[in-house]
Amino acid sequence: MSVRLADWLSTVGTDLLSLAVPVDCVCCGAEDRTLCPSCGSRIRQLTRHPFRAEGGAPALVAVDGTTLLPVVAAGVYRDELAQALLAFKRQGQHQLAGSLGRVLAGAVRSAAPRGNGILLVPVPTGTAAYVNRGFSPVHLLLKEAARQLPGLDVADVLGKKSASRLEWSRALGLGHGPGGQKGLGRGARSRRVRGSMRVKSGARARVAGKPCIIVDDVLTTGATLGEAARTLHAAGARVRGAVVLAATRPPDAAAVATPAPGPCGTGHDLEKNKPGKDE
Repeated sequence: MSVRLADWLSTVGTDLLSLAVPVDCVCCGAEDRTLCPSCGSRIRQLTRHPFRAEGGAPALVAVDGTTLLPVVAAGVYRDELAQALLAFKRQGQHQLAGSLGRVLAGAVRSAAPRGNGILLVPVPTGTAAYVNRGFSPVHLLLKEAARQLPGLDVADVLGKKSASRLEWSRALGLGHGPGGQKGLGRGARSRRVRGSMRVKSGARARVAGKPCIIVDDVLTTGATLGEAARTLHAAGARVRGAVVLAATRPPDAAAVATPAPGPCGTGHDLEKNKPGKDE
């Protein structure tokens, strides 16, 4: 089945569902669509020009300005893009996966225009977040994106190490203070994620010596992406960079005027990579 036909069938299904279960646009509140045509068009405009985003993530840039991990973002985390992503993650609006997955696919193509043989590695969802949501946003978005990325394979090889008692209490609403990494600074985020990931049992052979691009939803400080890169490098992977759906900090004027090339071919193997990012 072609991607175009699948999208058409999905639209028809959504229209039929709206007759039985009224829905509103998650961005503007218009009736009958989870994402109305106008807001969908706005998201496409906001993500028309993917950009290099690691400059706004302190954990991914050395003190001397050297890039530790190149990152391509589909857009800036604001307006309709942020509203749709929040509705998808927090309210379980799975109908948005198709639209957001297409956006993510565009960013991956920008990062790896000649990407045959590259493995796309999703950042693992923490136990607490999975318990709260019942699904992994990154994995679901990447599944949609991969349908439009022939020649690129998804390698779900990263996992979280066992959750602590504190993480479980937060997941069940018993902890004091918010879970996740919202509100934490660079140092706190880095300490929190350091050593938190592992390559799944039996998966080392899948990535050893292979070029990989890490995929996540939102880039903040870079702590999580950095830790994912460190973990993959330790398993022998050749980490080329990362792709995210949205970056919380917009590119500077120079980056807008001259979009930077994608990660592939930059020679970043992260032999001295540092940890970094948010959920």
